[in-house]
Amino acid sequence: MMSADRPARISRGGDWLGLGAFLVVCLGVSALGGLATASSVGTWYQALHKPAFNPPNWVFAPVWTTLYVMIAVAGWRVWRLRRFAGAAMAAYAAQLALNLAWSLLFFGGRLIGVALAEILLLLAAILLNVVIFWRIERVAALLLVPYAAWVAFASALNLALWRLN
Repeated sequence: MMSADRPARISRGGDWLGLGAFLVVCLGVSALGGLATASSVGTWYQALHKPAFNPPNWVFAPVWTTLYVMIAVAGWRVWRLRRFAGAAMAAYAAQLALNLAWSLLFFGGRLIGVALAEILLLLAAILLNVVIFWRIERVAALLLVPYAAWVAFASALNLALWRLN
């Protein structure tokens, strides 16, 4: 019998299926964003005036792949503590949706200014997600910190691109 202080956990088999599902969802968001990006990265994006701190294009894919795996593991770690899944998963889903929306706005729509406003909303959503996860499972929260840092950097880059173009 479980004590009231211990969260309900999902079975070990369910744990692995859950992790797989989180990886599929997060890498799916990555793939959808990649489709929007692919249509512009070699043409429109390449022609933009860029700040000195703009990384080379090859940096983005490995960084984002690593981050999406970390985002998936973070979500999974909280999800498996069933009693906390509701609000935490809503915040998690919101930041993932905002993540995808940025790619669609910036690369798909080529709307640098609108994407700037949206990425600031995304950053706020990630930070809120970190706070919510911290109260539930600290490792999960810490797994989102590099994501927040990268999106903060991406926000500065988005701002510079908006100002230069």
